[in-house]
This record gives sequence, structure tokens and C-alpha cells, in this order.
Amino acid sequence: MATPSTPRSIRMHAADNVAIVANDGGLEAGAVMPDGPTLRERVPQGHKVALVDLPEGSEIRRYNVVIGRALRDIPAGSWVHEKLLAMPPAASLANLPSPRRAQAPAPLEGYSFQGYRNADGSVGTRNLLAITQTVQCVAGVSNIAAERIRTELLPRYPNVDGVVALEHTYGCGVAIDAPDAVIPIRTLRNITLNPNFGGEVLLVSLGCEKLQPDRLLPPGVIPIVADAEPEPLDMVRLQDERHVGFQSMVDAVIRQAIPHLERLNARQRVTVPASELVVGVQCGGSDAFSGVTANPAVGFCTDLLVRAGATVMFSEVTEVRDAVDQLTSRSATTEVAEAIKREMAWYDAYLDRGRVDRSANTTPGNKAGGLSNIVEKAMGSIIKSGTSTISGVLPPGEKLKKDQRGLIYAATPASDFICGTLQLAAGMNLHVFTTGRGTPYGLAEVPVIKVGTRTDLARRWHDLIDVNAGRIADGEATVEDIGWEMFRLMLEVASGRQRTWAEQWKLHNSLVLFNPAPVT
Repeated sequence: MATPSTPRSIRMHAADNVAIVANDGGLEAGAVMPDGPTLRERVPQGHKVALVDLPEGSEIRRYNVVIGRALRDIPAGSWVHEKLLAMPPAASLANLPSPRRAQAPAPLEGYSFQGYRNADGSVGTRNLLAITQTVQCVAGVSNIAAERIRTELLPRYPNVDGVVALEHTYGCGVAIDAPDAVIPIRTLRNITLNPNFGGEVLLVSLGCEKLQPDRLLPPGVIPIVADAEPEPLDMVRLQDERHVGFQSMVDAVIRQAIPHLERLNARQRVTVPASELVVGVQCGGSDAFSGVTANPAVGFCTDLLVRAGATVMFSEVTEVRDAVDQLTSRSATTEVAEAIKREMAWYDAYLDRGRVDRSANTTPGNKAGGLSNIVEKAMGSIIKSGTSTISGVLPPGEKLKKDQRGLIYAATPASDFICGTLQLAAGMNLHVFTTGRGTPYGLAEVPVIKVGTRTDLARRWHDLIDVNAGRIADGEATVEDIGWEMFRLMLEVASGRQRTWAEQWKLHNSLVLFNPAPVT
């Protein structure tokens, strides 16, 4: 058994010429690495060590992928960081690998959870009243009304899990007819229809905004029970003459919430197969351990979910862009591969308009955690998708179709808040979020299971991290162990038998819509 002070390193592939330091606090100069070299200088935890001499211009490999070229001679035992690497250019979107036929894995049967069946066939993991807003102008009124509903009404409705005001910064002062405006509009529309809201729609409008209610939620969008007559949109318009004073506005929202609460309260959890899970996977505050512990464990769990018939969405365009060849080769059909290339090309053009490229993604925290550039980050990020065949692609803000199952690539920016918002719109009912540097991220609309990459983070953030994947690096658990632990935890959380830390603290981020259209 190695002691805590024994030098430990992690090498991802036999062809790699660098390894990362695994020891808490890093290692000092003179430490002898298991792979052979003696450290020439202090190397922080998670950072790379040259295992061999790396001449200027030579390839630097991690995950058996070229993550950069040496800008100068780097002797064995040296600290290899971002200032010593020249990042390779983005992979061409031409001549990518074609889909490979893969043998379908054995189904995983016999797993279920307690969920809420909806009229449109979807299943919720929570039973929430959502207050949709057409425009930021009404956010203050909606938030005050939501708080009063929680304190004054919810005690009467014990089967309702909570009230969520869907606050956002869109709706007016924007080029509402610009081509790309379709993205934030459909995002907000589809969030309104998230399975955790039970098909109940309560809308708050100002009255003069550009995003008018009938544009946000046109007739026929809200699912109804078969053979039932569609009901008029339940809406409170604050500029209506009937509202005299601020309190009149708030009271109107509270009054109109009551029938929605009554219907939600009548719902009961029922046993549903694990195939009804729609899981969004994401990472934030990543470090070099993300691709070693947490993300591989999520990837293993992703494969379990797909085998169980569930739907899993992975996202973050810039964090998979450098692994696009893996995406096309794992696509179910040529059409899926072409859709992936189309989303990558759209985002390349979007970044180009802003005169940046994918390298702008990597944060100071990523680099402090050992990730030298976006290529290295992408290789650790894409592992969350597991090994399953990619069965479909969703453009930003689109909602999953009823026949879409399995592993889905949902194209989103890499921003934690925007990615989570778009996955909500796609229809996820459960969220998994991995972090290495640590972030108190959460969503009010769905449970968020937080997975830490390192034991030190899980120890310090003991009441924020739900799963400690750092045990993999410590040698106390395998990727498979943590993957199964997450799978079973998902069923418990989805059933409401267990609350995540973010839920217990009522800790959540605001919705952030992706708006590539102009602001006027």
C-alpha cells in the first residue's frame, strides 16, 4: 500500500509521454515518479510531468492524442504546462470517419423508479408548479408571487414539490425576428413543457413585450389529454387595466396558481421503468482529474442507462469539437453523423463572428487544475458519453421527440448555465454534473447530482458533492464501482426517496438563454 507521500502518477495510455501527479498538494523537486523520471521542479496536483525528453516541436500525448507540441526542449521530469505547448489546429470537418456498425450491448432489465406520468407520455421525477415568463420585466412580480405561493399555499398541497419561477433575461429589447432568435424562443417554450411541470402552464406577461404570449406558446403547443378540448392559455398580463397597484398583480398570480396546484396535488408517483429517465450530463470547473475519475464513471453509467432503455444527453460543442472524429464514427447512421458535423460547423461560424475560436473556452481554473488547453479538456470531457452509439442530434433549444431514445448529442455552448438551460428545454428530468475545481451549481427545475473528481474536494465540500469519484484515483474504487453507484443513486433521486445536496439547500442557478441574435 502506498503511503500518502509516495509519489503517484496517472498515465491514461501506454503511448502517452506525459502523466499527471496524483498526490494531494503535488510533489516537490527530487521526487521519483513511478514511471521513472525524477522531478526537476515542483509539480502541482493534476499537472503533467514529462516521462521522457521532449525536444522542441515534438508531439505531447495524453489519452494517446496529440494535445500540443513542445515550444522548447522539455527534459524528462519537467512540469509540462500550457505555456510550453502550442495547441494543434481544430480538426477538419471534412473526411471524418463514417459510422461504424457496433454490436448492440445486452439490455439491462429489471430497474425502475417512482415517477409522475404526464399526458404527453413523458415522466417527471419531481412535481413542480412552474411560472413561465415572457419577459424579464415581470421577473420581480413572479418571484414575489412564487415565494408567497410557497409559504401560503403549498402547505395545503403536500404532493407538490415546489414552485419555480422561470426567470430569464429575454423577451424584449432584442431583434425578435432575426433568424437566430428562434433559439431562445424555442428554448423558453420547451422549458415550459419540461416533464417535471406536469403539463401545467401558468404564464405571466407584461403586455408590451416583443415576445408576445401567442408567439411563445402558440395554439397546439401545450399537450392535452386525448379527445379533450384545448383550454385557453392561463395568463396574467400585468398591464391589464384590472390591475390597480402592485399587490393586485401578485394576488392575480397567486389566485390563478390554485387550480394548477390542485391538479398537481392529485398526481401520485407510479412505478415506471428506468427507460423513462432522461438524463443530461455536463461538467464544470473541470480539472485534469475530470477525464480520469468522474467523467469516465459517468460514461460507464451512461452506458448502463442506454442499456436500460433510458435517454442520455451529452453536450458542450467546444468541449467535444476536438473529438469530432469519435462522434461521427459512433453515429448510428450517416444522417446522424452529418447532423453532428452541421452543428459543429454552425458553432465554428458563430465563434468566428465574435473573432474567437474554441481556445477561448479554457478557464484560469481549468489551467490551475492541470488542463493545458481545450484539446486536453475535450478528451476528458467526451468520456461522459460512454461508448454507446449516438442515436440522434438536437440543435440548441430543441425538444426530444417521442421516438428519440438512447445517447443523444444535444448541441449547446459549454457554459454551465446555458448548457443546463438547454438540456432542460430538451426534456431532461435528471441532471448529472461533474466538477474538479468545485462549483455550487444547481437547477431548481430538476434534481442535480454533483460528482467530485478528487477526494480532497469531496472532503472540503462534503455537503455539496453527492458522489466522490476521487476514490478511483485513490485506488479505493473502480470506474465501474462509481458508475453503478451513480446509476442506483439516480433511481433513488428520481423516485424522490433521496434528495441531492443542491435540493436540500435549495441551491440553484438562474436560467440563461442562449441568444446568438442581436440585441437592439
